[in-house]
Amino acid sequence: MDETTPPELFNPLQRFGQDVRQVRLGRKLTQKHLGKATGYTEAYVSMVESGKQKASQKFAKGCDVAFGTNGLFTGLLRRIDEGDNPSWFVPYLNLERKATRILDYSATLVMGILQTEEYARVIFRVSNPGASPEAIEGKVASRVRRREVFKRDDPPLLWSILHEACLRTVVGNAGVMSLQLEYLLEAAESPHIVLQVMPFSAGAPTAHMKPFTVLHFTDSRSLLYTETRVGGRMHDSAQTVDAALDDYDLLRAHALSPDASLALIKTLLKEYRP
Repeated sequence: MDETTPPELFNPLQRFGQDVRQVRLGRKLTQKHLGKATGYTEAYVSMVESGKQKASQKFAKGCDVAFGTNGLFTGLLRRIDEGDNPSWFVPYLNLERKATRILDYSATLVMGILQTEEYARVIFRVSNPGASPEAIEGKVASRVRRREVFKRDDPPLLWSILHEACLRTVVGNAGVMSLQLEYLLEAAESPHIVLQVMPFSAGAPTAHMKPFTVLHFTDSRSLLYTETRVGGRMHDSAQTVDAALDDYDLLRAHALSPDASLALIKTLLKEYRP
């Protein structure tokens, strides 16, 4: 980022970095001091300030503490994330961060919060053919950032049922799929993540079901999220949510056990590896 570049020409990451730098200098702190205060290296601070590195949520919170800015940088980072997602998806993202349990059924693609960078990058390139490389990378970073909920002191329980089609649909190439399946196996080691695979052999009545997600919250609320080609929708009707939970119970009953599911993923991983 050139010192002579007009602020109006900065992209969101550059604006964020410029704001960090401006406040840091105003507080008479060096990049090394800020790195120590936030738990990062001086090089990381430099990359963020130059707009070459998207800041983590931890870094943004650390800046607010170090600068005494009362959530300013956390809010700026959240708005960048929202800008990297369709407006109709932002309400779901905000609720996902607050959920205590996430129940998801994915029919053809691995759910977003479990996607690797490489897998997500292919998805975004296909669905946004006119987007710039920078815009694609922003979307990828925003998607990967969703995993940060599992770093909380009280992470949510994620129960994900993946139809076998999710594992056999080649997104990108065999290399991308290998990394994705490896990550699923790694994620399943967490006590907060349960994976089940719905095999093709299950057939009806599960084959007709569309992808959906149910979010549970500490106040006992539950919401159903569904998505179509034109956007997503949240459903809070008790009758609608209960029907979705009945469907989820049916899916769990027909899916492979968690252990058998991981065994199938390992078998498919061998097929993708050269």
